[in-house]
Amino acid sequence: MEKVSDVLDFLPYILKMPSNRIWIDYDDEADVLYISFRKPQQANDSIMEDDIIYHYHDEAIVGITILHAKNKAGQS
Repeated sequence: MEKVSDVLDFLPYILKMPSNRIWIDYDDEADVLYISFRKPQQANDSIMEDDIIYHYHDEAIVGITILHAKNKAGQS
């Protein structure tokens, strides 16, 4: 049940996402978290800031890539 409470803690953030569909993939070997708001993303622009890549299609954010995800979550 502890894992469910972790999800419930995250729930307010999920409800604020720019899309009602979210795809999340984690590459443990590379420690990279991929969050997509569209499948496929079809991004035509991206901006990298502090090891976070923001993917855009025109003005709309369509995905986020988080490098060194465990470190950012304080789990390194």
